[in-house]
Amino acid sequence: MALDPEDLLTIEKYALQNAVKYEAVPQEKAVLGKIMGAAPQLRARVPEVKEAIENIAAGLNQTTPDEWRVRLNEIAPELLEELSVKKEPEKGLKALPDAEVGKVVMRFAPNPNGPPTIGSSRGMIVNSEYVKMYDGKFILRFDDTDPDQKRPMLEAYDWYVDDFKWLGVVPDEIVKASDRFDTYYEIAEQLIEAGHAYVCFCDGETFKGLKDKKQACPHRDAAPEENLAHWKKMLAGGYEEREAVLRIKTDISHKDPALRDWGAFRILKKDHPRPEIGDKYIVWPLLDFEGAIEDHLLGTTHIIRGKDLQDSGKRQKYIYDYLGWTYPVTLHWGRVRIEEFGKLSTSGIRRDIEAGVYTGWDDPRLPTVQAIRRRGIQPEALKKFMIEMGVGETDVSMSMESLYAENRKFVDPIAHRMFFVADPVELTIDGYGGGIVEAPLYPNQPEMRKIETGNTVVVTKEDAANLEVGSKIRLKDLGNAEITSMSPLSAKYIDNSMETTKKEKMKIIHWAPTNGLKVTVLGPDGNFSGIGERSITGELDKVVQFERFGFCRIDSVDGENVVAYFAHK
Repeated sequence: MALDPEDLLTIEKYALQNAVKYEAVPQEKAVLGKIMGAAPQLRARVPEVKEAIENIAAGLNQTTPDEWRVRLNEIAPELLEELSVKKEPEKGLKALPDAEVGKVVMRFAPNPNGPPTIGSSRGMIVNSEYVKMYDGKFILRFDDTDPDQKRPMLEAYDWYVDDFKWLGVVPDEIVKASDRFDTYYEIAEQLIEAGHAYVCFCDGETFKGLKDKKQACPHRDAAPEENLAHWKKMLAGGYEEREAVLRIKTDISHKDPALRDWGAFRILKKDHPRPEIGDKYIVWPLLDFEGAIEDHLLGTTHIIRGKDLQDSGKRQKYIYDYLGWTYPVTLHWGRVRIEEFGKLSTSGIRRDIEAGVYTGWDDPRLPTVQAIRRRGIQPEALKKFMIEMGVGETDVSMSMESLYAENRKFVDPIAHRMFFVADPVELTIDGYGGGIVEAPLYPNQPEMRKIETGNTVVVTKEDAANLEVGSKIRLKDLGNAEITSMSPLSAKYIDNSMETTKKEKMKIIHWAPTNGLKVTVLGPDGNFSGIGERSITGELDKVVQFERFGFCRIDSVDGENVVAYFAHK
């Protein structure tokens, strides 16, 4: 039985689309899948479809690509239009599931044991952008109830707020979890009284052994009244550290050991760095308990967390089920690894700062937001980069070069061009009387800057090493010269004509006046010292482009001395 005309037309459409796209007669395998997807009724008739493709291909061999395009436009203009639409990779933030405008509540919940890093800025940016999309509420919540392993830093609370302001975000509410102990205790008592939590006296190794065998702790079935008495004794300081733990009852035989009777509170006889908290408490909520309660209290509707924290959500849902609460919609994303920095932990960086390895949290070698701010990375560049990364469960390995590419788009149009010479070598130009050299603040723009110089300038040691007697060079915006001596380095002035430069195919090198400023550039790959033009004094706290060197932010100007932070090429 022959294929009907409609099926034959479908086959011709997709064969033609492939031919037009690649300007070649299509191969059978290249179009068979598309045809079967568009016409599933043909899946039982593959031999006939293959034969039809062969016949169409034979006909296309007798015609031209222009004729193929005309025919495709006649029978399937939508397929021709599809070829003209350039499909960009999907970027940006997808719609939030189950989200209503005006009702979305999201939070960013850091532990303030150090400042925000580039990686954590993803959470700062994406959560706040989603709230903006849905005209919702954005909360900055400090999960600061671990005074031991992740001990908060008092300065870090303000650092987060400051970095948010830099990003153009003002949270609708700022919450410190350490202010809510009494609430956590009240809810813990509700769970104990309802038989959903118990005080466990097993040491860590014993409990793990029982848990791994799917066996209950011997204290699990104690009456609520008995557990409540133990709980009160915990709060009163009647037990030592590691002697008692409050656990949430789950399914002790659950297939995932991480979900079996997890710990909610522990005893820690350590003070909190916040003076208003100090040594007020000795029973501390663990993060899964604290976070679960906070998300309910704050009315959180959507959570974005790392895929490595999926078990946290599963643990927390036990509390929500026990108390009749609705758990927030949860999305997971993969880790972000920054290639240039390898594995750096906040606690490790802190130790290195204290040991003098780094100058501070804004040391240009560090992956903190403070550091990239000081280097001149623009907030718009960081936001655009993180938003385009989107939310996906795939782990991301990012290079700083990608962020630099975004930043370049923002700073290149506004950064004044300046001369800076690292590792300077003096060059005397005989026949040049010195004076005022005018150079553009921007390429191909009329606005000029003025550089006063004599007949001796400095060039880079690298440029000097590549010269020889007889070399003809153009000192950018100053003029043309021919090298007459290498030691000392000297040249004779020719003229200031670009025609001469082009005719002689001269190498153009930059320079600085010998009476310029002493400039130190601090960067992630090392520091540079040299001389820069005096116009730099007007660029404090701005990003400039040191020609042939890179974009830098002018950090300080102290008399004749300038300190700049290197951003990128």
